[in-house]
Amino acid sequence: MRLNEVVYTDAKPVDGYGAGFFRIGGQVYEGALVVLPTGIAPWGGYDDAQTLIDAVADLDVVFVGTGAEIAHIPTDLRTALEDAGLGVEVMSSPTACRTYNVLLSEGRRVGLALLPVG
Repeated sequence: MRLNEVVYTDAKPVDGYGAGFFRIGGQVYEGALVVLPTGIAPWGGYDDAQTLIDAVADLDVVFVGTGAEIAHIPTDLRTALEDAGLGVEVMSSPTACRTYNVLLSEGRRVGLALLPVG
């Protein structure tokens, strides 16, 4: 079997998560976050579409992590993101982190909007 080291672009992978926090690129962040190729920032949750819309030039798809369990996001949020040209995939935050890391390692233009677990 051949093993290759994963090399990320400037975007940082999610290293871990727990009750109320995410560890990204070796640094711990608390609360809801957006993880974009341009950096990591607090996220205002479902009422904060603009943070993601502002990154549309750098992204093809955004994974919305809904916390410990998968849940529907508000229709207004989905519509605003899709109208801006972003693909939207909704899943639990742990699943969103794993999926993001895989696609990031492939060089894809992906972002994360995460609600914390627990």
